[in-house]
Amino acid sequence: MNMFRKIVFGAAVASLMVAGNASAAGNKLVLDGSTTVGPIAKAFAAHFQRKTGVEVTVSESGSGNGAKSLINRTCDIADMSRPMKPNELAAAKANGVKPVQNVVALDGMAVIVHPRNRVQALTRAQIRDIYAGRITNWSKVGGPNAPIVMIQRESNSGTQDTFKELVMHEEPIAPSAETQASNGAVKSRVATTPTAIGFVGLGYVDRSVKSVAVDGVKASVQTVKSGKYPISRSLYMYTNGAPAGNVKKFIDLPKTPEGKKIIIETGFVSKY
Repeated sequence: MNMFRKIVFGAAVASLMVAGNASAAGNKLVLDGSTTVGPIAKAFAAHFQRKTGVEVTVSESGSGNGAKSLINRTCDIADMSRPMKPNELAAAKANGVKPVQNVVALDGMAVIVHPRNRVQALTRAQIRDIYAGRITNWSKVGGPNAPIVMIQRESNSGTQDTFKELVMHEEPIAPSAETQASNGAVKSRVATTPTAIGFVGLGYVDRSVKSVAVDGVKASVQTVKSGKYPISRSLYMYTNGAPAGNVKKFIDLPKTPEGKKIIIETGFVSKY
């Protein structure tokens, strides 16, 4: 997966810039939003540019900012790892924007630890107790006698919202949790911190970290697709109104053989 990302990055690096105005009417597409959806969006962009000649720019500012960009008409497609919230939908309506939800892929939120951590599995209740600050030492859950370093995402993150909903049940995360701005940053912090725990999209899991089973189920393509993995979610690309033209061609990629292959190669799960 890492090698694939490097290839995609090399092909798409020239187009990864912040765009000022959405431009679906011209020979250009602008995407903004989730860092979880980012690998898929960038891989799609590289493929779409090669196939059509249409310039595609991708920014990864978080799901919340992706929603804002769509509402403010500064992007054609908002990448989001959660559904739009009622206040975002209200703001869109007030601005004459009609968000349409398009599922691009499925994802399992992997709970990760350092590879040397002997903990192999946790329940959602244990993970909740860790992030709530009730369990502060790994020895309480079968690990070493060492303080737990909690890594979370920023408040604007769709991944953070999903974690709060599916694991925390909206219980507050302890103030001692360290915040990172992207899935990649969470993975890097856990990979270099033997006592850390974090959560990332399935596509970010590699040998530098270890994914633990949650409620007895390991995160994988099979368990996410079957619905057995308890921290699973859909990933979205939102458009202003029903997609048309180049936006529709891009949005339809997950349904094509090439799109399905890209989703699988980036470590996520094809819905179609």
